[in-house]
Amino acid sequence: MGKIIALANQKGGVGKTTTTINLAASLATLEKTVLVVDADPQANASSGLGIDLNEIDCSLYECIIDQADVHDAVYTTDINGLDIIPSHIDLVGAEIEMLNIKNRERVVKNMLEQIRDDYDYILIDCSPSLGLITVNALTAADSVIIPVQCEYFALEGITKLLNTIKIIKSKLNPSLEIEGFLLTMFDSRLRLANQIYDEVKRHFQELVFKTVIQRNVKLSESPGHGIPVILYDADSVGSKNHMALAKEIINKNATRDNAADNTAND
Repeated sequence: MGKIIALANQKGGVGKTTTTINLAASLATLEKTVLVVDADPQANASSGLGIDLNEIDCSLYECIIDQADVHDAVYTTDINGLDIIPSHIDLVGAEIEMLNIKNRERVVKNMLEQIRDDYDYILIDCSPSLGLITVNALTAADSVIIPVQCEYFALEGITKLLNTIKIIKSKLNPSLEIEGFLLTMFDSRLRLANQIYDEVKRHFQELVFKTVIQRNVKLSESPGHGIPVILYDADSVGSKNHMALAKEIINKNATRDNAADNTAND
């Protein structure tokens, strides 16, 4: 059964979409089957994986509002084993349209349960808000990755997000866990970046990923070409960082699964 991971932070510009695209590509390169769900109306994850939004007949919007078959919304990418459910600008108004839907917080969860077994990992790229679509993503997810930008106000808003996660755990998804806090846009030459790393590490300790995503020109350029950085420049720092993150997540989950199996056997 595939693991569903949401990437969330209501603060914009922290690297959610960049991480989603490149983590997904790295996991697929490591021979995992991966689905990206683009839950952001800006649809940057879709275009960043080479999807022509003008040629999309069925997107996440149609699945949520029109109850379209989720299989019709799955598109392949240039990377073997990596698929995507694209977004659409219409998703902006979906939250209002969803108000009349029964169990509206669980629409995405019910949708993904139909295809969960087809993938090792399902990554949901959330929009920079804590609206109903993000609530849906967190209700559907097993865990959440929280990207944190290594700049001023990095921790601003995290308290609000953690509070939202706490509410969702208590009301909608008791098994939701924090997969980890991911430091992004890290520049080791800057004292501020190192201070923020230390601060996040002090606050969240073992929940902080060992891997840090460094500032990298190739990482910034690759979405403009509609491909992940691993296809744009496999030797770049950005590519190596995301490959390290993918390995860390795979190892972390393998360790967790083994511990759960041992507990069950005892």
